[in-house]
This record gives sequence, C-alpha cells and structure tokens, in this order.
Amino acid sequence: MVVRTARQRVRHPYVTREKGICGGSPVIKGTRIRVAQIAIEYEHLGWSPDEIIRAHPHLTLAQIHDALSYYYENTEEIHAEIRRDEQVVEELKKMYSRSAIPVG
Repeated sequence: MVVRTARQRVRHPYVTREKGICGGSPVIKGTRIRVAQIAIEYEHLGWSPDEIIRAHPHLTLAQIHDALSYYYENTEEIHAEIRRDEQVVEELKKMYSRSAIPVG
C-alpha cells in the first residue's frame, strides 16, 4: 500500500496551456479543444468518452481520458473557467438581447 502525504504532480502528455491558445486555458495538445469543453460534455451532457470522440473525430480516446484526468485533478480551476464563460455569455445576452436589435 502506498500512502501519499503530499500531492504528487501527475504528467498529462496530451494537455497543454499556452498564452496564445484559448487565453492560456488548458487544451488538448495540438488542438483548440479546451479541457473545460470536454468536462462539460462528460459531466453536464452525460456523454461517454466514445460519444465525445464522435463529436470530435480528430481526437483519440487517450486524449479524452487525459483531459478528464486533468479535469478531475484540477476541478476548482476548470469550474472557475466554466463560470467565467457562463458570465461572458450572460453579458453578451444582455448586450445583444432581442429588444436591443431594431426591427424593421
């Protein structure tokens, strides 16, 4: 039995973050698919990894599982990112509501 007293850093070979890609959010390496997007599809939409691959046929099962692993090890960070995205959407809805668009 192995007892961990300190959190060990886990390598995620398929996840990266770079300033110039998606604002520095964690993404699947070589793509612009954010870990947050994979987490939403898995957790909130209830998609299986196979269903996620059908939606993103350029990804591999290993990439999906690594993104999910990253998500579960960094849930607070990813949930904060999702909340920020939701706030942006709400602000855009207010700015571009139907009542603000002239008719005619």
